[in-house]
Amino acid sequence: MKKYHLITIGCQMNKSDSERMAAVLESQGLKKTDKRKSADLIVLVTCGVRQSAEDRIYGLVNQIKKDNQKTKIVLTGCLAGRADVKSRLTEKVDFWVPIGLISNFQFPISPSAPLRAGKFQIPKIISKKLNCEYLNIVPKYTSKFSAFVPIGNGCDNFCSYCVVPYARGREVYRPVEEIIKEVKSLIKKGYKEINLIAQNVNSYQSKVESRKSKAIDFADLLKLVNDIPGNFWVRFATSHPNDISDKLIRIIAQCKKICKHIHLPAQAGSDKVLARMNRKYTVKEYIDLVDKIKKVINFQFSIFNFQCPISITTDIIVGFPGETKKDFNETKSLFNKIKFDMAYIARYSPRPGTAAYRLNDNVSKDEKKRRDEELNAILRKTALENNKKYIGQVVKVLIEYKNKKGEWVGRIESNKVVMLKVESEKLKVKNLIGNFIIAKINKVSDFGLEGNMLKKIPN
Repeated sequence: MKKYHLITIGCQMNKSDSERMAAVLESQGLKKTDKRKSADLIVLVTCGVRQSAEDRIYGLVNQIKKDNQKTKIVLTGCLAGRADVKSRLTEKVDFWVPIGLISNFQFPISPSAPLRAGKFQIPKIISKKLNCEYLNIVPKYTSKFSAFVPIGNGCDNFCSYCVVPYARGREVYRPVEEIIKEVKSLIKKGYKEINLIAQNVNSYQSKVESRKSKAIDFADLLKLVNDIPGNFWVRFATSHPNDISDKLIRIIAQCKKICKHIHLPAQAGSDKVLARMNRKYTVKEYIDLVDKIKKVINFQFSIFNFQCPISITTDIIVGFPGETKKDFNETKSLFNKIKFDMAYIARYSPRPGTAAYRLNDNVSKDEKKRRDEELNAILRKTALENNKKYIGQVVKVLIEYKNKKGEWVGRIESNKVVMLKVESEKLKVKNLIGNFIIAKINKVSDFGLEGNMLKKIPN
């Protein structure tokens, strides 16, 4: 039996794509292996958002061929359509497969069907239909309790630094019926966490015959998922500030199963930089939006009714072309104003094909590093300040794993990580992974909480 090995780099969407690629390969009789050197086929699901992610691919491809010359390599994901990447790796990668075409990929298994580089032909343009049709593949989920459910693919925003519209195409969304069917199937199997994902979930639209006068939007979709019977909660990512409506904020506040956490990329705290990034909002508009979200979603944990502010996380790019010290200081001011719970800070790297690629990358690597470190210092202070509000509170936790210290580790609704000790002998069960439990928080750090387990919630 032929064996395959998957290597996934990048976002949640890439992880979901990997699960669908695994299903395609296993339907053809291949078996998954965790041992890279013994694999007949290695699939690289790539990310091109940062140069560091791209560089990892070059290193991996070279190492794979060094370890085993007979291993065949499939390169898919965001780098599959890049001509310069293909030119660099053309002698080592056997198949270049745009993610929208993974359902068409066939791996020859029998000796009578030899594998030849270039056999799989790639059209120059992937249609919108193909770019979303592959999401109908029933994935081989890697988790037994938390699932990624893509609601669409692609992006129409064309931020000047971003390759996603070129790598994944324009926005296209799955019919609401398909999404609800997949979620219901997962809930029936006992899944506790549903992650609705897309490059921009907030711009979701789906036409429904029974609602001819009005399309289903993302707020409607969230409400439909929330109303499915079962013991689960719902997360979503990623949101664009321009597309968060009052209706969506209201639905998040009202629905008990929707986790009170919004990942809201700001990218910069300077209006001048935001304009060059083509983000189409101002710093004031972003701050006003966050203030509105916090005001409306001053949520209560559904069981114990204690008040806690919503968790706001973000993405930030430092060292964007032309970012001055004044611009950066404005980003620092934004951090101090919003008090983010978490921020994913990236040092700008030019991406071929984007509008920003033509700009002068005039901020040095050392300066980018320094700005990264300054923002992280502020983040640690604000995150700790936010976490202190949890001391003494009772929370609902979804257990994800057990660490080497014997502590159960999970996340609460606001996506904060919790490490838990079990004090009562009655609660010492062999496996809590994938279960909801109730715990009391007694200690916090900047990026985590600690507490004691009180009881397990029945499934």
